[in-house]
This record gives sequence, structure tokens and C-alpha cells, in this order.
Amino acid sequence: MDRIEAMRVFVAALDEGSLAGAGRKLGRSPAAVSRAIAFLENHVGAELLHRTTRSLRLSEAGERYAAACRRVLVDLEEADLIALGERSAPRGTLTLTAPPISGEEILHPIIDAFLDAYPAVAVNLLLLDRHANLVEEGIDVALRVGQLPDSAMVAVRVGGDVKRVIVAAPRYLDRHPRILEPGDLVQHRIVTTTHFGHDTWVFPPAPGGAIARSVHFKPRLVVNSVRAALASAVDGQGVTRLYTYHVAERVRDGSLRILLRDAEPPPLPVHLLTPQGRTAVPKVRAFLDFAAPRLRAAFARLSAEAGALGTA
Repeated sequence: MDRIEAMRVFVAALDEGSLAGAGRKLGRSPAAVSRAIAFLENHVGAELLHRTTRSLRLSEAGERYAAACRRVLVDLEEADLIALGERSAPRGTLTLTAPPISGEEILHPIIDAFLDAYPAVAVNLLLLDRHANLVEEGIDVALRVGQLPDSAMVAVRVGGDVKRVIVAAPRYLDRHPRILEPGDLVQHRIVTTTHFGHDTWVFPPAPGGAIARSVHFKPRLVVNSVRAALASAVDGQGVTRLYTYHVAERVRDGSLRILLRDAEPPPLPVHLLTPQGRTAVPKVRAFLDFAAPRLRAAFARLSAEAGALGTA
């Protein structure tokens, strides 16, 4: 059996969550899928998958091998498309990732327009509250908010004025001490998210100072969803910290107030990231060229709206 083809079957089984799903995707029988995975396990001398009638679970060796398989398959696709050069029109499945809200509200309409413009391309959009490993997880492009670590990724800047703001509902503020400086937050009920600071929020130095102000707290509620934190804040459960575009609508309708505007951290940039070499793949290049100007326009509009939001 061809090892590369067996790798494709293995990765398809992981993506579909079952041997039957992989068979349907690839037009193979479940038995053929099972034989391909057994071939790989025999080749590497280790069990890759723990299989039950309802689910698949990677073994420890399988986790490492799956990441390597994805890299190999991406590299092969890239090599084929680069060899075709200008004769190759954008085609195939483009895998994207973005944070849930920015992915749903900002990126998703752009993807819909891209699909209309490029009918030979399909899109797999992963909405994640974490930074995925693009190479190991087989992702072509990521939308990222925040400072970028040094890496071999290609970064295309599409925005630069996303701010982190402190918000609370008027009815909560009416019943609790005033919040005039970051240190006042220790007296309050904090609703936080796992990716916005579990028990510490950092603010710029006080006027005339040089040391950043860290506020440590014991959160009343920790959630791994921006929407859940937003809903709890609107419900008067406490103070939370989110991005301006998360809270803009609720600030405009009066459900939330922005606090501590004079203590906001510097704005964060927004980038599209793609692994080195992927920009030569027609579907990736086409998406970057299509999405970047539209994202710049969207984030410029959001920045203007954020500047017009009311303060407490």
C-alpha cells in the first residue's frame, strides 16, 4: 500500500471523527480505511488510534505521527501547486482559523464573498479560543489579534487599533463602589475569560510612572467563552475585560459602560498569518489578496466606532 495515500486516509479519519466518515469522504469502504491505518501502524510499529464503535482517540504516538502526517501532506500539496505555477487556478480546500466572535462577525462575511468569487475553492473555518499550531494542525491562514511572537510565519497586517476595555452594567455599578483607577477593581466581582487574564489584569503605568500596574484578583466567574462573559456582565454579575468590538453594541444600547479609559493598554494589531511557503499556493495567495483589504476596511470601521463609544 502507498504510504502517502495511507497518511491521507489516517488524517481524513481524524478530521471526520470515524473510519466510516473517512470512507465516505474518500469514497472507500470502512474495511479499506481500516486496512490503511493498520498498514501505518505496522509500518511505525506502534498503535496510532484507540478505536471504539463510536469514536477514535489518538494514542501518544499517534498524536506525534498525526502532526507529522499533516506537515507531509501540506508540503506535498504545496510542491504540486508550485510546480503548476501560474497555470494553476485557486482550488481545493482552504483551512482557516479565527477567534469565535471576530471569525463569525468580521471574517465570515468575507469568506462568503470569497467563495462566490472562487467557486473551485472550499473553506474549512475553525473558530478557536486558542492559538492553533498552523503547521501541525494543517491550517493555511489564521486571523490573530495581538502582538506576534518571533516566528517563521508570514504576517499580513489588517488592523491596528483593537483595544482591551473594562466594562460593567449600569445596574452593577449603581450597587458597588466607584471604579476610578485599576486598583479599585480588587473590591469588585470579576468575570474573566481564560484568555484575557485568569486572575491578573495588567494596565499601563500611572501618569508619570514607569512600572506597569498589575491588578490581582480572585474571579467570581471564569469562562472560556467571550459571549458568556459578555452576557454575565450585561446581566450585572460583575466587571469584565474584552475587546472593543466585543462590547460596542452593548455600550451603544446602554447595557454596558466602559470604565478606566485613561488606563487602557495600547491598541493591539491584527494580522493574517500563514506558514512560510504557503503564499505560493494559489488558493492561499488568492485568499490573502482578497481578504486583507476587506479586513482592513472592517477593522478601520470598528476602530472609528470604538473611538465614539461613551465612557463612564
